Amino acid sequence: MATTAPLHRPPPILSSHSPSAKHHYILSPFSEAHTYYPKFNGHSFPTVLSRQFSCFPRRCALRNLNPSSSLVTMASANTEPMVPPYNVLITGSTKGIGYALAKEFLKAGDNVLICSRSNERVESAVQSLRKEFGEQHVWGTKCDVREGEDVKNLVAFAQEKLKYIDIWINNAGSNAYSYKPLAEASDEDLIEVVTTNTLGLMICCREAIKMMINQPRGGHIFNIDGAGSDGRPTPRFAAYGATKRSVVHLTKSLQAELQMQDVKNVLVHNLSPGMVTTDLLMSGATTKQAKFFINILAEPAEVVAEYLVPNIRSIPGNGSRKPTYIRFLTGLKAYSQIFSRLAFGARRNRYVIED
Repeated sequence: MATTAPLHRPPPILSSHSPSAKHHYILSPFSEAHTYYPKFNGHSFPTVLSRQFSCFPRRCALRNLNPSSSLVTMASANTEPMVPPYNVLITGSTKGIGYALAKEFLKAGDNVLICSRSNERVESAVQSLRKEFGEQHVWGTKCDVREGEDVKNLVAFAQEKLKYIDIWINNAGSNAYSYKPLAEASDEDLIEVVTTNTLGLMICCREAIKMMINQPRGGHIFNIDGAGSDGRPTPRFAAYGATKRSVVHLTKSLQAELQMQDVKNVLVHNLSPGMVTTDLLMSGATTKQAKFFINILAEPAEVVAEYLVPNIRSIPGNGSRKPTYIRFLTGLKAYSQIFSRLAFGARRNRYVIED
């Protein structure tokens, strides 16, 4: 494949604290017609938040809030330190990266609650995890994140079994296993993608915040992004990319709302697993471009989880009060692996046979 654009070496993207916004370029995994797309490096979400409200004294930000609201009255309620073992809730966690994350938290000694919209998958996953880690550390329940009542029941179940949740990971997502132009997408597929990835995420964030703000330990919410979250185009799965772009915006908005309301015991973060060799990703390995990038950049769920979980656990562990963007596939890592492939043929046919 011809590469006419220069490969600039971007700084590693380990968190959201870099104020820079330099352009660099990275190959799009599923595009047929394009080679390079501009990307902004240096997503400084906490920096943006601090600037956004720096011109408004806190008394002005809180002027229009109801003083008796639970958000305001409980804003400084975090009177207990958050120490391990942590209680962790992961949506969409009966397979793929969600299940791999659950296993890593259990390995670290935490308590985990998993859920899925399928009763059968929940029962099977809970049985498997309990066999390996013991019954006293794993719980599971059916939950369709698109249904507000289901998510409220999930919170009630979590409080019954674990009393509180320290870490809530919004992983549930869908592409309807569909890779085709938007003009060919069915109504059912579009509704599935948007209601799961956008509406479901909003409902989960709402219920998680309402629960955590009343917890003496507070809580951390992690929203998992995906292809399209950085603004690059996602041809053949445009709806999915659009919903994942909205994940970043929603997270930033929630960070701003909590800061405006002077809530200090609940933090909302972004979590980026990169390209993971799940059924969802591999179902799109039908083009030369897709196969090329899956072989170069994708990693098994277990490998990704082994990196992400210690980084997630370090946030409550160090008492951090700043929103964070944790990335597995950084720009530097991606460029290094692309260079190795172009220069030495590394990772060719790693997961799928290339033409």
